[in-house]
Amino acid sequence: MTEPDLDALFTAASAVRGQAHAPYSGFRVGAALRDEAGRIHAGCNVENAAYPVGTCAEAGAIAAMIAAGGRQIRAILVLADSPAPVTPCGACRQRIREFAGSDTPILSGDSSGLRARYTLDQLLPASFGPEHFVHGS
Repeated sequence: MTEPDLDALFTAASAVRGQAHAPYSGFRVGAALRDEAGRIHAGCNVENAAYPVGTCAEAGAIAAMIAAGGRQIRAILVLADSPAPVTPCGACRQRIREFAGSDTPILSGDSSGLRARYTLDQLLPASFGPEHFVHGS
């Protein structure tokens, strides 16, 4: 991933993070991804008083990608301020798995810059995916 690519992801994730709806936790998250056409899609977390029905930033970015016609994640950045690098939750790791390859970069950053770099396979080893379905049986 080139520096301009990373900068574009940071710019998009930072902008959308400012729109996060996090009145309960105060934990604002922005996510930005690049699709197979090079387009960037972003999403932010949206909390709800009925806490489990909120939406993660990564899920929002994936939904934006799908709505725009994208079908493959080339890289994704999760942006949040925390003492430790913030990675996608388990459910979002599986969501990412649906649209990404095992070597897809999953980046963690905060307002100071890039904190950690992973691949999907590192965060979700031996995962279940679309290829496990037998079609036409």
